[in-house]
Amino acid sequence: METVLKQENKKLTVFVSGKVDTTTAPALEKTVLENLDGITELVIDLKDMPYTSSAGLRVFLIIQKAMLKKGKMTVVHICEDVMDIFEMTGFSDFLSIK
Repeated sequence: METVLKQENKKLTVFVSGKVDTTTAPALEKTVLENLDGITELVIDLKDMPYTSSAGLRVFLIIQKAMLKKGKMTVVHICEDVMDIFEMTGFSDFLSIK
């Protein structure tokens, strides 16, 4: 898994590529949370993320909770397999997905 960050003023876009699982989820969590100072809008682009495990879902939940205090978070470009996971677990009910 790799992440690329792009900040424009108070907006941070995180591009995630590769699988997010037990091995890679802690790095994603650390990378995002360490870069949220002053951020009021977070966009997570999952165009190149083909899979997430429950460990990855936990990270998305933690990041969502952190952003509720700061502004808004949007998840974009979700592949069909990951969207199925979000729908089956109920994450699609509380994540802002575009």
